[in-house]
Amino acid sequence: MDTRYDHTKESEIYDLWEKSGAFSPNQPLTIGHQPFCMIMPPPNASDPLHIGHARFVAIEDNLIRYHRMKGDPTLWLPGADHAGIETQYVFEKRLKAEGKSRFDYSRDTLYQMIWDYVQKNKINMESQLKTLGASCDWSRFKFTLDPEIVKIVYQTFKKLYDDGLVYRGERIVNYCPRCGTAYSQLEVDYVERDDDLYYLDYGTVTIATTRPETIFADVAVAVNPKDKRYLGLIGKTAHIPLINREVPVIEDNLVDINFGTGALKVTPAHDQTDFEIGQAHKLPIISVVDEKGRMTGTPEKYIGMKAELARVGVVKDLEAADKIKKTEKIQHTVGTCYRDHGLIEPLVSKQWFIKVEPLAKKALAGIRNKEVKFTTKKYEKIALHWLKNLRDWNISRQIVWGIRIPAWRCDHCLDWIITEGTKPKECPKCGEKTLTQDADTLDTWFSSGQWPFATLKTSPFAGDFESFYPTTVMETAYDILPFWVIRMIMMGLYVTNKVPFEKVLIHGLVRDKEGQKISKSKGNVIDPIEMTKKYGSDALRVSLVWGALVENDICLSEDNVRGQRNFANKVWNIARFVLANKQGERVKERESKSKNEDDKWILGELKKTIKLITHALDKYRLNEAAEEIYNFIWHKFADIYIEKVKDRREEAQPTLEKILGNSLKLLHPFMPFVTEKIWSLMGNKKLLISSSWPKA
Repeated sequence: MDTRYDHTKESEIYDLWEKSGAFSPNQPLTIGHQPFCMIMPPPNASDPLHIGHARFVAIEDNLIRYHRMKGDPTLWLPGADHAGIETQYVFEKRLKAEGKSRFDYSRDTLYQMIWDYVQKNKINMESQLKTLGASCDWSRFKFTLDPEIVKIVYQTFKKLYDDGLVYRGERIVNYCPRCGTAYSQLEVDYVERDDDLYYLDYGTVTIATTRPETIFADVAVAVNPKDKRYLGLIGKTAHIPLINREVPVIEDNLVDINFGTGALKVTPAHDQTDFEIGQAHKLPIISVVDEKGRMTGTPEKYIGMKAELARVGVVKDLEAADKIKKTEKIQHTVGTCYRDHGLIEPLVSKQWFIKVEPLAKKALAGIRNKEVKFTTKKYEKIALHWLKNLRDWNISRQIVWGIRIPAWRCDHCLDWIITEGTKPKECPKCGEKTLTQDADTLDTWFSSGQWPFATLKTSPFAGDFESFYPTTVMETAYDILPFWVIRMIMMGLYVTNKVPFEKVLIHGLVRDKEGQKISKSKGNVIDPIEMTKKYGSDALRVSLVWGALVENDICLSEDNVRGQRNFANKVWNIARFVLANKQGERVKERESKSKNEDDKWILGELKKTIKLITHALDKYRLNEAAEEIYNFIWHKFADIYIEKVKDRREEAQPTLEKILGNSLKLLHPFMPFVTEKIWSLMGNKKLLISSSWPKA
């Protein structure tokens, strides 16, 4: 054996695994062994893998290798996500850096440009997953824009429409003027910030607002019916300053008595609460901010101004008209775009929506009935909270990249025809042949919400859906719990009448050694591929599960990775010591005959360790399992036992080889490369990845 383990040859080991067919779930189903299936959260095909991706690989591959060694028919299905707005946003930034814009290209040209860009990145992403040791079944790889996946998505859309759960309506949506698209409720990040609160004179009443630029869209003033201050005002009128328009004073329970003066200017086109009040009272809708975030339908001096700049001008004019009674600072919550972090503009727009209440109701029942179990209670509570509070889901996006909505509009009767993707020959209502497809694309979470059943139903291997659905565990990061996990539960139950997975394992984020969130702006990015080049994939993988439960955030530094590289070298050196005196068949003849107390002790410790690690992995407590095998190999095996047997080497050799072989098996899910290499040097003809989990 070389004096040091050479991690630069890990790709050769990966090639051996892949060629052996070890990644395929080809074990026959036997008594006591249930199929174990995980569907990989598909990484975005627009960017290289980041350290968060490396953590999910470390966690999921650990569980996959463990269950494979236990003899369970084990499938880890890989994939990539087209990622909709995320990918288009990244691509547009590249265009901007070249002095270009998406508006320089036709729809088809822009789509093809993004497609070509994604295909290159997808190949790179697959290579990076292999570098990290992901033992997934590449023969079953799926992309969210594969034709067979798109077909499933269209079938679901049509089924929802036919069941009356999809509609096109004019409602208030969360709109990002910079990204140029609407978002659903879940894609808005709410942040606290300080703003000016203006108290404005509306004649008969004083209102308080942080958005004086929208007064031109006011259609009423509302007060809470329980607010005794305004009992005599209900039914009268108020006057909007600067334009002197009369609006009614109405009562509504949605008004917060404790905010400002307790009197609310009602602007249905630019506020969610105001929209609901407007719908309840059948108030008109006036829009004064367009989809570019600029003023429209206002006094001429403001038209074309960005909303925040118009606010400055409106405030000056209100001051000049003596209509501002006072101004105070207020800390409040505002919606921001989850992509560029700029302010979201609530706008009334025609969009496609899903009625989520029936879907959410089934999902809530599935969780409460334990059809889906969360391994961590706090995440179950978060899922339940979101499911109880979801509004209708806006699933249309004003972007090019993604799955185009399968809806055609008849130019004659103005009716919509929904299909499973193919353009109808004529309108079934009036026979008109001139039909125009909706320009919008589907929300990427609509397609990825169908990922578990869509991937298995379209598998190239017959019977995958029947064998592996519902899948066993869905493992993903907590920041996409509301985006993805609850939607998979909703869509899975709706389409298949079964939950998409039996358990949900949520992992925390990777932070730097100071506990700070990792980001390019902070300059604390840890590149997982660079770490594997310097220290090996094994070292990185263990550092990503070490020291914290899966569900918790972990702090990572290069020192952590270096420390685990030292452990890999320790295992290598232990193997060098043991195999320097390897005795082959003679070992097998005598391995259980030793009566030496030291031999009995280490064999007893091995049994304890096997039980502890098996229990920890069954409970998804990967950090405890990793620390247990580390302690056993480094301290009990190396520091104590090996030191004791150096003066009786020949006699102890059978026990040394037995302990080494079992240690490699226990360590393999965590450090697959170094363990596989040593296993081969022990003379084993069968690969370690395909060997059996040790019995206590």
